[in-house]
Amino acid sequence: MAALAGATSPDIAKGATVIVPVGSVEQHGPHLPLDTDTVVASAVAAALAERTDAWCAPAIAYGSSGEHQSFPGTSSIGTPVLGLVVVELVRSLRYWAGRVVLVNGHGGNVEALRTAVHQLVGEGHDVGWIPCAAPGMDAHAGRAETSLMLHLRADSVRLDRAEAGNTAPIGRLLPHLRQGGVAAVSRNGVLGDPRGASAAEGERLLEQMVEQALSGARA
Repeated sequence: MAALAGATSPDIAKGATVIVPVGSVEQHGPHLPLDTDTVVASAVAAALAERTDAWCAPAIAYGSSGEHQSFPGTSSIGTPVLGLVVVELVRSLRYWAGRVVLVNGHGGNVEALRTAVHQLVGEGHDVGWIPCAAPGMDAHAGRAETSLMLHLRADSVRLDRAEAGNTAPIGRLLPHLRQGGVAAVSRNGVLGDPRGASAAEGERLLEQMVEQALSGARA
């Protein structure tokens, strides 16, 4: 279908499906913009809406990003508030929407989404959430996200500033991340290595994300 924000009320049939991107405003190293997660989630949501004849809603741009709070620019509303926003938004949409699908672009939002969706399903709402994911992606602001942004909004990528961060497996970093946030394991906020990223790789990753989202939406 089309972007919900640009529609008029009579354009929208009752019972339509609505796709809602959920992103964040947080540091993505010295080379990627703060809204990277929102840009990616919005792109996946728009493609999913187009392929399923659904409406793509404006993104929930602020997420739960406390683990990045040591870095300037990070703007987090926290897990409880994000969960409440999702609950109230879905309740409102469901007055006229048949189904609501949340497309999540930030790992820190998962707890809020799981809790909110569980509550909403218990209330009888037709709602679910899907991660923006593709095989082999690195953790944060590395080659994958840099490639995606080179494909989606290249003018916001500062490739001259791109540098490797902590490239250890995320499983090994998690205890330190939980205790001290990203700053405890990465001086520059990068978990991975952005070098070698390309728009062509970003286009392939986006298509993989959309295909995986389509599978999740049909489940």
